Amino acid sequence: MKIISNIQDLRDQLRGQNRAVFVPTMGNLHEGHLSLMRLARQHGDPVIASIFVNRLQFGPNEDFDKYPRTFEADVEKLEKEGVYVLFAPTEKDLYPEPQEYRVEPPQNLGKILEGEFRPGFFQGVCTVVLKLFSCVQPKVAVFGKKDYQQLMVIRQMCRQLALPVDIVPAETVRAEDGLALSSRNGYLSVEERAEAVQLIQTLKEVQDKVLQGKLTAADISKIEQEACAKLSSRGWLPDYISVRKRKDLLSANDVELSANEQLVVLAAAKLGKTRLIDNLEI
Repeated sequence: MKIISNIQDLRDQLRGQNRAVFVPTMGNLHEGHLSLMRLARQHGDPVIASIFVNRLQFGPNEDFDKYPRTFEADVEKLEKEGVYVLFAPTEKDLYPEPQEYRVEPPQNLGKILEGEFRPGFFQGVCTVVLKLFSCVQPKVAVFGKKDYQQLMVIRQMCRQLALPVDIVPAETVRAEDGLALSSRNGYLSVEERAEAVQLIQTLKEVQDKVLQGKLTAADISKIEQEACAKLSSRGWLPDYISVRKRKDLLSANDVELSANEQLVVLAAAKLGKTRLIDNLEI
Protein backbone atom coordinates (compact mmCIF):
# COMPACT_ATOMS: atom_id res chain seq x y z
CA MET A 1 0.00 0.00 0.00
CA LYS A 2 1.29 3.42 -0.96
CA ILE A 3 0.79 6.29 1.49
CA ILE A 4 0.54 9.66 -0.27
CA SER A 5 -0.06 13.10 1.19
CA ASN A 6 0.54 15.40 -1.79
CA ILE A 7 -2.37 15.96 -4.22
CA GLN A 8 -0.23 15.98 -7.37
CA ASP A 9 1.58 12.82 -6.29
CA LEU A 10 -1.81 11.18 -5.77
CA ARG A 11 -3.02 12.18 -9.23
CA ASP A 12 0.21 10.90 -10.79
CA GLN A 13 -0.18 7.57 -8.98
CA LEU A 14 -3.82 7.15 -10.03
CA ARG A 15 -3.51 8.32 -13.64
CA GLY A 16 -5.36 5.90 -15.91
CA GLN A 17 -7.22 4.22 -13.05
CA ASN A 18 -10.77 4.72 -14.34
CA ARG A 19 -12.44 2.14 -12.05
CA ALA A 20 -11.08 3.43 -8.73
CA VAL A 21 -13.29 3.04 -5.65
CA PHE A 22 -12.88 5.55 -2.83
CA VAL A 23 -13.58 5.29 0.89
CA PRO A 24 -13.05 8.59 2.75
CA THR A 25 -12.52 8.35 6.53
CA MET A 26 -11.32 10.43 9.45
CA GLY A 27 -9.20 7.56 10.75
CA ASN A 28 -9.40 5.72 14.08
CA LEU A 29 -10.56 2.80 11.99
CA HIS A 30 -12.82 0.07 13.36
CA GLU A 31 -14.67 -2.89 11.85
CA GLY A 32 -17.30 -0.58 10.39
CA HIS A 33 -14.69 1.21 8.30
CA LEU A 34 -13.06 -2.05 7.25
CA SER A 35 -16.41 -3.38 6.05
CA LEU A 36 -16.56 -0.35 3.72
CA MET A 37 -13.19 -1.36 2.23
CA ARG A 38 -14.50 -4.89 1.58
CA LEU A 39 -17.67 -3.56 -0.02
CA ALA A 40 -15.58 -1.19 -2.14
CA ARG A 41 -13.66 -4.14 -3.65
CA GLN A 42 -16.97 -5.45 -5.04
CA HIS A 43 -17.54 -2.23 -7.00
CA GLY A 44 -14.24 -1.59 -8.73
CA ASP A 45 -10.47 -1.61 -8.52
CA PRO A 46 -8.24 -0.33 -7.03
CA VAL A 47 -9.52 0.69 -3.59
CA ILE A 48 -8.38 4.11 -2.39
CA ALA A 49 -8.86 5.17 1.22
CA SER A 50 -8.26 8.54 2.82
CA ILE A 51 -7.62 9.63 6.38
CA PHE A 52 -8.21 13.29 7.12
CA VAL A 53 -9.77 14.88 10.19
CA ASN A 54 -11.61 17.72 8.55
CA ARG A 55 -11.59 20.88 10.64
CA LEU A 56 -14.33 22.47 8.50
CA GLN A 57 -17.03 20.12 9.78
CA PHE A 58 -16.33 20.66 13.49
CA GLY A 59 -18.06 23.42 15.41
CA PRO A 60 -16.12 25.72 17.78
CA ASN A 61 -17.09 23.69 20.86
CA GLU A 62 -16.76 20.24 19.30
CA ASP A 63 -14.05 17.61 19.57
CA PHE A 64 -11.66 18.40 16.69
CA ASP A 65 -8.56 18.56 18.91
CA LYS A 66 -9.34 15.41 20.89
CA TYR A 67 -10.78 13.39 18.00
CA PRO A 68 -8.92 10.04 18.19
CA ARG A 69 -5.98 9.78 15.82
CA THR A 70 -4.44 6.31 15.45
CA PHE A 71 -2.55 6.55 12.19
CA GLU A 72 -0.05 3.69 12.58
CA ALA A 73 -2.75 1.21 13.64
CA ASP A 74 -4.97 2.43 10.80
CA VAL A 75 -2.22 1.81 8.24
CA GLU A 76 -1.82 -1.79 9.44
CA LYS A 77 -5.55 -2.43 9.11
CA LEU A 78 -5.76 -0.93 5.62
CA GLU A 79 -2.77 -2.95 4.44
CA LYS A 80 -4.50 -6.15 5.57
CA GLU A 81 -7.57 -5.14 3.58
CA GLY A 82 -5.56 -4.77 0.39
CA VAL A 83 -6.04 -1.04 -0.03
CA TYR A 84 -3.97 0.22 -2.97
CA VAL A 85 -3.39 3.84 -1.90
CA LEU A 86 -3.96 5.66 1.37
CA PHE A 87 -4.35 9.38 0.78
CA ALA A 88 -3.35 11.02 4.07
CA PRO A 89 -3.01 14.75 3.45
CA THR A 90 -2.06 17.25 6.13
CA GLU A 91 -4.17 20.37 6.51
CA LYS A 92 -1.52 22.23 4.53
CA ASP A 93 -1.79 19.67 1.71
CA LEU A 94 -5.57 19.84 1.43
CA TYR A 95 -6.05 23.48 2.43
CA PRO A 96 -2.84 25.26 1.32
CA GLU A 97 -4.74 28.52 1.57
CA PRO A 98 -7.92 29.37 3.51
CA GLN A 99 -10.83 27.40 2.03
CA GLU A 100 -13.01 30.37 1.11
CA TYR A 101 -15.08 28.51 -1.49
CA ARG A 102 -17.59 26.31 0.33
CA VAL A 103 -20.36 23.95 -0.77
CA GLU A 104 -23.66 24.85 0.93
CA PRO A 105 -26.33 22.13 0.90
CA PRO A 106 -29.98 23.17 0.53
CA GLN A 107 -31.81 24.20 3.69
CA ASN A 108 -34.51 21.54 3.39
CA LEU A 109 -31.84 18.86 3.84
CA GLY A 110 -28.76 20.57 5.23
CA LYS A 111 -30.36 22.57 8.06
CA ILE A 112 -32.58 19.87 9.62
CA LEU A 113 -31.72 17.16 12.16
CA GLU A 114 -27.90 17.09 12.30
CA GLY A 115 -27.74 20.35 10.39
CA GLU A 116 -29.88 22.05 13.03
CA PHE A 117 -27.85 20.84 15.98
CA ARG A 118 -24.44 21.10 14.27
CA PRO A 119 -24.55 24.35 12.28
CA GLY A 120 -22.08 24.34 9.40
CA PHE A 121 -21.49 20.59 9.67
CA PHE A 122 -22.82 19.63 6.25
CA GLN A 123 -21.18 22.60 4.59
CA GLY A 124 -17.86 21.29 5.94
CA VAL A 125 -18.66 17.73 4.87
CA CYS A 126 -19.72 18.69 1.34
CA THR A 127 -16.70 20.94 0.86
CA VAL A 128 -14.16 18.32 1.90
CA VAL A 129 -15.88 15.47 0.05
CA LEU A 130 -16.02 17.48 -3.17
CA LYS A 131 -12.34 18.35 -2.78
CA LEU A 132 -11.40 14.74 -2.04
CA PHE A 133 -13.38 13.61 -5.10
CA SER A 134 -11.43 16.15 -7.15
CA CYS A 135 -8.15 14.75 -5.83
CA VAL A 136 -8.96 11.04 -6.19
CA GLN A 137 -11.37 11.21 -9.16
CA PRO A 138 -13.05 7.90 -8.29
CA LYS A 139 -15.69 6.08 -10.30
CA VAL A 140 -17.40 4.91 -7.09
CA ALA A 141 -17.37 6.06 -3.45
CA VAL A 142 -18.65 4.14 -0.43
CA PHE A 143 -20.40 5.76 2.56
CA GLY A 144 -21.97 4.12 5.60
CA LYS A 145 -25.69 4.32 6.34
CA LYS A 146 -24.97 5.02 10.01
CA ASP A 147 -24.52 8.64 8.90
CA TYR A 148 -27.87 8.46 7.11
CA GLN A 149 -28.35 12.15 6.50
CA GLN A 150 -24.75 12.63 5.41
CA LEU A 151 -25.18 9.86 2.84
CA MET A 152 -28.26 11.61 1.46
CA VAL A 153 -26.55 15.02 1.38
CA ILE A 154 -23.58 13.63 -0.56
CA ARG A 155 -25.79 11.74 -2.99
CA GLN A 156 -27.79 14.88 -3.71
CA MET A 157 -24.61 16.95 -4.11
CA CYS A 158 -23.27 14.48 -6.68
CA ARG A 159 -26.55 14.52 -8.57
CA GLN A 160 -26.99 18.28 -8.65
CA LEU A 161 -23.35 19.01 -9.51
CA ALA A 162 -23.29 16.20 -12.10
CA LEU A 163 -20.27 14.56 -10.47
CA PRO A 164 -19.27 11.32 -12.24
CA VAL A 165 -19.18 9.37 -8.97
CA ASP A 166 -21.58 6.56 -8.04
CA ILE A 167 -22.37 6.58 -4.31
CA VAL A 168 -22.71 3.11 -2.78
CA PRO A 169 -24.38 2.85 0.66
CA ALA A 170 -23.07 0.40 3.26
CA GLU A 171 -25.15 -1.09 6.07
CA THR A 172 -24.34 -0.06 9.64
CA VAL A 173 -21.99 -2.44 11.45
CA ARG A 174 -22.95 -3.08 15.06
CA ALA A 175 -21.42 -4.60 18.16
CA GLU A 176 -22.97 -7.83 19.49
CA ASP A 177 -25.31 -5.84 21.75
CA GLY A 178 -26.51 -3.69 18.86
CA LEU A 179 -24.55 -0.48 19.41
CA ALA A 180 -23.52 1.06 16.09
CA LEU A 181 -19.74 1.08 15.75
CA SER A 182 -18.30 4.59 15.90
CA SER A 183 -14.94 6.17 16.60
CA ARG A 184 -16.60 8.26 19.29
CA ASN A 185 -17.63 5.12 21.21
CA GLY A 186 -14.08 5.20 22.55
CA TYR A 187 -15.02 8.23 24.63
CA LEU A 188 -17.53 6.17 26.66
CA SER A 189 -16.72 4.97 30.17
CA VAL A 190 -17.39 1.32 31.02
CA GLU A 191 -20.72 2.27 32.59
CA GLU A 192 -21.69 4.50 29.67
CA ARG A 193 -20.80 1.79 27.18
CA ALA A 194 -23.21 -0.58 28.92
CA GLU A 195 -25.93 2.09 28.83
CA ALA A 196 -25.26 3.09 25.19
CA VAL A 197 -27.21 0.12 23.85
CA GLN A 198 -30.38 1.90 24.99
CA LEU A 199 -30.16 4.11 21.92
CA ILE A 200 -30.77 1.32 19.40
CA GLN A 201 -33.26 -0.33 21.75
CA THR A 202 -35.25 2.90 21.85
CA LEU A 203 -35.17 3.12 18.05
CA LYS A 204 -36.46 -0.46 17.84
CA GLU A 205 -39.33 0.45 20.19
CA VAL A 206 -40.20 3.38 17.93
CA GLN A 207 -40.02 1.09 14.90
CA ASP A 208 -42.37 -1.43 16.55
CA LYS A 209 -44.92 1.24 17.46
CA VAL A 210 -44.93 2.71 13.97
CA LEU A 211 -45.42 -0.73 12.44
CA GLN A 212 -48.34 -1.62 14.71
CA GLY A 213 -51.03 0.14 12.74
CA LYS A 214 -52.34 3.15 10.84
CA LEU A 215 -50.93 6.26 12.46
CA THR A 216 -51.38 9.98 11.99
CA ALA A 217 -48.66 12.61 12.09
CA ALA A 218 -49.87 13.48 15.60
CA ASP A 219 -49.42 9.83 16.65
CA ILE A 220 -45.87 9.87 15.29
CA SER A 221 -45.10 13.06 17.20
CA LYS A 222 -46.29 11.46 20.44
CA ILE A 223 -44.13 8.38 19.83
CA GLU A 224 -41.10 10.62 19.26
CA GLN A 225 -41.76 12.57 22.47
CA GLU A 226 -42.15 9.38 24.49
CA ALA A 227 -38.86 8.04 23.12
CA CYS A 228 -37.01 11.24 24.03
CA ALA A 229 -38.57 11.19 27.51
CA LYS A 230 -37.43 7.59 28.03
CA LEU A 231 -33.81 8.42 27.21
CA SER A 232 -33.97 11.60 29.31
CA SER A 233 -35.19 9.58 32.29
CA ARG A 234 -32.07 7.42 31.98
CA GLY A 235 -29.72 10.42 32.05
CA TRP A 236 -29.34 11.04 28.32
CA LEU A 237 -29.65 14.44 26.68
CA PRO A 238 -31.49 13.79 23.39
CA ASP A 239 -31.14 16.27 20.54
CA TYR A 240 -33.82 14.49 18.54
CA ILE A 241 -35.56 11.21 17.88
CA SER A 242 -37.47 11.73 14.68
CA VAL A 243 -39.42 9.60 12.22
CA ARG A 244 -38.89 10.92 8.69
CA LYS A 245 -39.50 9.94 5.08
CA ARG A 246 -36.57 8.02 3.64
CA LYS A 247 -36.68 9.85 0.32
CA ASP A 248 -36.09 13.38 1.65
CA LEU A 249 -35.91 13.23 5.49
CA LEU A 250 -38.94 15.48 5.82
CA SER A 251 -41.80 14.60 8.18
CA ALA A 252 -44.61 12.56 6.67
CA ASN A 253 -48.13 13.98 6.62
CA ASP A 254 -51.31 11.98 7.23
CA VAL A 255 -51.85 11.25 3.53
CA GLU A 256 -48.30 9.94 3.12
CA LEU A 257 -48.57 7.83 6.25
CA SER A 258 -51.82 6.28 5.07
CA ALA A 259 -50.12 5.46 1.76
CA ASN A 260 -47.41 3.50 3.58
CA GLU A 261 -44.62 5.99 2.91
CA GLN A 262 -41.17 4.45 3.52
CA LEU A 263 -39.83 5.80 6.80
CA VAL A 264 -36.67 5.93 8.87
CA VAL A 265 -36.23 6.90 12.52
CA LEU A 266 -33.11 8.91 13.30
CA ALA A 267 -31.66 9.85 16.67
CA ALA A 268 -28.90 11.89 18.24
CA ALA A 269 -28.33 12.06 21.98
CA LYS A 270 -25.59 12.80 24.45
CA LEU A 271 -24.56 10.21 27.02
CA GLY A 272 -22.23 11.93 29.45
CA LYS A 273 -19.96 14.00 27.21
CA THR A 274 -20.31 11.70 24.19
CA ARG A 275 -22.80 12.44 21.42
CA LEU A 276 -24.06 9.32 19.66
CA ILE A 277 -26.16 9.05 16.50
CA ASP A 278 -28.04 6.12 15.02
CA ASN A 279 -30.95 5.30 12.73
CA LEU A 280 -33.24 2.45 11.80
CA GLU A 281 -35.24 2.07 8.62
CA ILE A 282 -38.87 1.19 9.23
